[in-house]
Amino acid sequence: MAARPLTILHLVANRWWTGSAEPVIRLSTGLRARGHRVLLGLIAGDRFEQKAREAGFEPLGGLSLEVRGNPFHALADRRRVREIVRAHDVDVIHTHHSHDHWLGWLARGPAALVRTFHNRRAVRSGWPTTALYRRTDSLIAVSREIEESARHAGIPTDRLARVDGVVDLSRFGDGDGGAAIRKEFELGDAPVLGCVARLAARRGHEQLIRGFQQVLVDHPRARLLLVGKGEGRARLETLVTELGLGREVLFAGYRDADLPGVLAALDTFALMGAGSDESCRAALEAMAAARPVVGRRVGALPETVVHGVTGLLVDDDRPESVAAALRALLVDPARAAAMGRAGLERARALYGPDAHAARVEEIYAAALRRRGPAGPGA
Repeated sequence: MAARPLTILHLVANRWWTGSAEPVIRLSTGLRARGHRVLLGLIAGDRFEQKAREAGFEPLGGLSLEVRGNPFHALADRRRVREIVRAHDVDVIHTHHSHDHWLGWLARGPAALVRTFHNRRAVRSGWPTTALYRRTDSLIAVSREIEESARHAGIPTDRLARVDGVVDLSRFGDGDGGAAIRKEFELGDAPVLGCVARLAARRGHEQLIRGFQQVLVDHPRARLLLVGKGEGRARLETLVTELGLGREVLFAGYRDADLPGVLAALDTFALMGAGSDESCRAALEAMAAARPVVGRRVGALPETVVHGVTGLLVDDDRPESVAAALRALLVDPARAAAMGRAGLERARALYGPDAHAARVEEIYAAALRRRGPAGPGA
């Protein structure tokens, strides 16, 4: 627990329930439970705002945070953030995207400034961004890949920290064991593999589908459930049709309220791409649902999945490699179930909101020490 309760302002230039959104809500929930006051600024009018309200947060009014908006909106946002910092005695401004990072620096006043990099693409190596990094009190990477990119960008090592992802453990403990999902998709007692990820480029769905095709040679009753929406769905449906897998590969669409049931219906979870949140929250959710994870060595998966203990890691994206990992778990259900239980234990120990918030709390304390009582001199 921190020496004293802090007032933390999260600025998140995001309106969608993707990328930074859920990690921010999970962190904010954990911080609030530890006695801190959390203020939240986001782009209003969509799923992120809705989910924030459902979690008990009232997003701050009077902020635009639009990346490509009117420059007068940016000036108004700067004034508004300054007002918030003064009115609420904000101790820490925690930013999550380049736009709100600049805004936080321009309007910080005496508050410490913290930035989380949720994916490697967010790390920039050119001026003036590198100057902004040097003037930020603490910077957080959610994977070793991001941490390495941040070092290459010249971020001082003493200001850079890596923090594991976070998952709502309580959400995945109960339910019907996946019975409703198995009934909906007529799965019966077939072995079911599944992936929860946006249907978009570079998410690895093609390799997963082709690897699964090879698995069917020995396990013809197996099914692959693809959960998610996105611009790549038509392309993937065409591939499935061309491969003659229309009966075996099932598109479940976007799932939210019944996601725990979806994961419970799976025997093995697979994730071949990191997406916009490189903490790979989907894998953490699968672990929280006690499912073994087959993952490629991308994003935080190499740190999250303990190879041979909580799942299997694939070193490349060749379908043959994917098939070998999937097959290894299908032929030994007892081993797969044991990996799922080990994954749940790991999730409880490392990835719950309280453990996550405690780690970030330490980073806030370090940022405040760097900022010092003089504020702008840091």
